[in-house]
Amino acid sequence: MNDRDDNYSGVFDGVVGFGTRPAVLVIDFIKAYTTPGAPLYAADVQPAAEATAPLLEEARRTGVPVIYTRVLYHPTLLDGGLFVRKVPALQALVPGEPLADIVEAVTPKAGDVVLVKNYASAFFGTSLAATLTTLGIDTLILTGCSTSGCVRATAVDGLQHGYRVVVPRECVADRHPDPHEANLFDINAKYGDVMSLTDVLAQVRNAAA
Repeated sequence: MNDRDDNYSGVFDGVVGFGTRPAVLVIDFIKAYTTPGAPLYAADVQPAAEATAPLLEEARRTGVPVIYTRVLYHPTLLDGGLFVRKVPALQALVPGEPLADIVEAVTPKAGDVVLVKNYASAFFGTSLAATLTTLGIDTLILTGCSTSGCVRATAVDGLQHGYRVVVPRECVADRHPDPHEANLFDINAKYGDVMSLTDVLAQVRNAAA
């Protein structure tokens, strides 16, 4: 039982699969993660955002909803609770701060929904679940950052809210490869399906057809 794959085989290797009505969720692709020198900067986030752009283009072309989240706090930071104490770098994410803006590679388009969140999960304290229910969504495609933080938290809550969770591996990123790969492994084992971007694009086209 010391081998990782043998340990998980037959226990944590199920497949959720795609449903018929997917939506793409773009989680916190903001400049705080792509600006060198910023406390939250992570070099792999910009490539992940660029890899996400074709997925968003295909989603819009086929009528698949695109929903964004960004982290933004009141200038007093009172809505950040203990999270902004635990992670002081979050205190910069207030109105008027360019680091809180969504990166140009995945700029929202007319018709896209942009939700503001204060904590890791895109479901916590937001209207995401109600929006997805209204749209009849059954499959949630997660992109964004970070893999070990907001992506993982949203994957867990997505499953718990009854959605099929899919993560295109090229479209998420973290500060370091180790937590990135560990959390992709764990998401795939317990909460959703980690797939290649090529396969996700094909599934989006199939759902539209």
